[in-house]
Amino acid sequence: MYQLLEQITYFFREPFMNAAYGTEHIPIISALLLGIVGSLAPCQFTGNMSAITLFGNHSLQKKAAWSETGFFILGKIVAFSGLGLIVWILGTEFQQQLIEYFPWIRKILGPILILMGLYLVGLFTMRWTVSLWKSKSEKRGKVGSFLLGLSFSLGFCPTMFILFFIVLMPMALAVPYGAVLPSIFAIGTSIPLIITVFLIWYFGLSGKFMKKGRKVGLIVQRTAGVIIIIIGVIDTMTYWGL
Repeated sequence: MYQLLEQITYFFREPFMNAAYGTEHIPIISALLLGIVGSLAPCQFTGNMSAITLFGNHSLQKKAAWSETGFFILGKIVAFSGLGLIVWILGTEFQQQLIEYFPWIRKILGPILILMGLYLVGLFTMRWTVSLWKSKSEKRGKVGSFLLGLSFSLGFCPTMFILFFIVLMPMALAVPYGAVLPSIFAIGTSIPLIITVFLIWYFGLSGKFMKKGRKVGLIVQRTAGVIIIIIGVIDTMTYWGL
């Protein structure tokens, strides 16, 4: 399953990868392009599809999820910047030890997506958890989005490992402003989500289904839940089989 997903995403990654290598003399642009390549890596692809479904559903039912998207991206920035800082301070030996934990972190994301999908479908409620889409508290929704971005970013696969640790980090250590490159990389991994929310906002689709009534909104939400469940099942089959 992983090899199949790798082959599919490679087709989309290759042009951006070539562009990233062609702009190595401009590290900021190269880091952004590497992030876009990372968004299409197998381990990030399913996470990004889930985020697009989740925040797209929010945008269609209520309003463009700019604040939630921003906190999701902030979670990614904190994750990748933190990893970059650890490598810079403790060196490559600690980097090798850190990598041992990534497969386990990656494996739990699939089941989490399935639970999120089941929740959206309405099979159970989670009053005790941080809400991402039904919360009456805007602050809680932002915290949930931040944690989602943070957790999705820590799910590394071989492709993501090469992009971040082998390609990006040596570049970051070689330039005076290298500390910002992991953040640029993180933003690049969020480009598909940013484009989706922008298109919903630009074409005036924000809150479109809320205006059509609660019943239509519920159908859209449950459809999003089913999509996330399917993505979660594919993700679980892919990474628990490795």
